[in-house]
Amino acid sequence: MFSFNDALRHAERRRVFNVDGLRRLAAESVDRSPDDIVDLKKLAEGGFNRTFLITMRCGFQMVARIPYPVTVPKYFAVASEVATMAFLRSVGLPVPEIYGYSPTTDNAVGTEYVFMEFVQGTNLSDIWFDLGEADIISITRQLAELESQMMQVAFPAGGSLYYTKDLENSKVAGRPGITLPEDPRFSVGADTRLPLWFDETAEAALVSGAHKELAYLQRFGRPLWPFQRTRREYYQYKEQSPLDHVENLNRFLSIAPRIVPRDPAPSSNHFCIRHPDLQPSNIIVSGSPDSNSLRIVSLIDWQHASILPPFLHAGIPQRLQNYGDVVSEFMARPSLPENLDDLNDNQQGWERELHRRRLVHYHYVKNTEAHNAPHHAALTDPIGVLRRRLFTHASDPWGGETLALKVDLIQATEDWEALTGAGAGPGDPPCPIAFDAEDVRATMKLDAEQRGTDETFEACQNVIGCAEDGWVPAAHYEAAMQRGREFKKSVLMVAAEESEEVCARAAAHWPFDDMDEEEYM
Repeated sequence: MFSFNDALRHAERRRVFNVDGLRRLAAESVDRSPDDIVDLKKLAEGGFNRTFLITMRCGFQMVARIPYPVTVPKYFAVASEVATMAFLRSVGLPVPEIYGYSPTTDNAVGTEYVFMEFVQGTNLSDIWFDLGEADIISITRQLAELESQMMQVAFPAGGSLYYTKDLENSKVAGRPGITLPEDPRFSVGADTRLPLWFDETAEAALVSGAHKELAYLQRFGRPLWPFQRTRREYYQYKEQSPLDHVENLNRFLSIAPRIVPRDPAPSSNHFCIRHPDLQPSNIIVSGSPDSNSLRIVSLIDWQHASILPPFLHAGIPQRLQNYGDVVSEFMARPSLPENLDDLNDNQQGWERELHRRRLVHYHYVKNTEAHNAPHHAALTDPIGVLRRRLFTHASDPWGGETLALKVDLIQATEDWEALTGAGAGPGDPPCPIAFDAEDVRATMKLDAEQRGTDETFEACQNVIGCAEDGWVPAAHYEAAMQRGREFKKSVLMVAAEESEEVCARAAAHWPFDDMDEEEYM
């Protein structure tokens, strides 16, 4: 359940479909009769899909997955994931087998669907916090080896992967896909990370998101409050014009041709694929912790996988990195404090969890260095993080703020030589954009304030017990809602002491209340 906008979140996930049709098509996909199905039950709910476990009389099991109504781009998301999994399986990656699928609702189920193999094993997230260092070393080594295998496969363009027939059958006008020379069953087409189209050069991939945003803003752009309500105070609770963001997008486009790496090695700019969300819940293993037998048997959930140059793909997966910690960022060998036994239980628990996070970060990087050298070179490039931030923030949908992109652009002007390799060639022109000193000072001051606000908001989430989107386990929902009400009451009491206007604004923009999200979609 969700502590705010619960009705909206549930509406986005509500999907009516024909259960008998699902049973029939599932059985047909594996050459069985619907009468062979003895059980169909919900297996899991993720961010974009609901999955069901289907069991046959003989004990055979398979997975049926149905996307939520909110999942976009629907046709391409389904068609691309199916083709991606089939292709990666064909080159030896441990990926579930696809039995059948439909990227349209024109079928007996009445919705898009995918039928796939049910992989026997343990979800790594179920034992993630029980792993010792030997297990962490083994798992991160296997991940580095699998990523090396997938990132060595070169593609002729950037975008996402499809069966050629699905691109030909799509009703979306656009350029035809680029067929893989070695396997014409597959083609590169529309990028499913965002509503983008594929690109044939590293530079085109870098700017495609910005062009998408500019096209959207020119047609639909309108002033908005920042979507993150905790940030609105620093904008005097005023809606922000998209014109500033348009200006920053154009600034980005003016520097983009210069920030593609000059590395002459073919591996630096070729197009490759990578798992879009490599986290423990998407990794299936066999064996048990502390037995030296843990083995990755499958990588699941390839929805929204994209094909990009390595310099844009590089990085430690979000759930495996420990940035913001000095020990991890300097790649120091993690160790527990010598006085661990002198600490109380809560302090010991915190130190052990910090140690575990440091171990995962450390061994992922060290194993990537040993088993996937091109990726290690890209993720340790000191200026690479800035390139990827520019790419990401220029692609992000307009949500009432341009601060993140502007901060990146200011840093780009300050680190221009390192970012572009300026000086490596004769007559390198200077950076084509500039900011005056007062603008830089005001922007960096606002950025510092907003980062402080974000940290405060995270602390508030912890107090209430909800995720960033408001999600709360059903068993804890009533308690979380009560904590939220008490927290709001105490904050508004303090605001009222300042003035009625401050209290009214705080109440109107309270971050844990329902809000109208339609204008942000």
